[in-house]
Amino acid sequence: MKRHPSSDRQRHQVPRSLSMHAALARVRLFLCDVDGVLTDGGVYVGPETEFKRFNVLDGLAQRLLRRAEIKVGWISRRPSPATTRRAQELKVDYLFQQEAGKVAVAESILKQTGFHWDQVCYMGDDIVDLGVLRRVGVAVVPANGTPEAKRAADYITRANGGQGAVRETVELILKAQEKWAWLVDEFSS
Repeated sequence: MKRHPSSDRQRHQVPRSLSMHAALARVRLFLCDVDGVLTDGGVYVGPETEFKRFNVLDGLAQRLLRRAEIKVGWISRRPSPATTRRAQELKVDYLFQQEAGKVAVAESILKQTGFHWDQVCYMGDDIVDLGVLRRVGVAVVPANGTPEAKRAADYITRANGGQGAVRETVELILKAQEKWAWLVDEFSS
């Protein structure tokens, strides 16, 4: 695991003595940005519609989280029918696509769930994600995230956004919570 200093993080709720493994074990809510995290950041715009490429490994990973009773939410500042459709296919628990600040959106989700910042893993890739990255228990940035986002990260994935970065993170969470093996066994039978 590649760890990065978090000296620039504000209001970080996890005690510094808490290990990454322990922080991952506390996760009850997985939130992420969409463009650049769940997709490669490309948006293909045609005369009447747009297209985005989502990774199926990332999709299955989110279904596995839900199977393990971890809530999943997407927070994007860019409304998109393609994002809405994919979220519906995956039965994502929370989908917000609006210009509102991501911290306010995350706080509304926390209020609905009763969870605390230290129970959240958030994946973001750019400066619009910094407010949330600096507050959560586990801050994750894809390998191709911006330098500013990487400085706020507890973990930087080996995979780029839209190319399995979410799957990589989900496996870390499920393994830390000792849920990965039973999920693999469940699909193996």
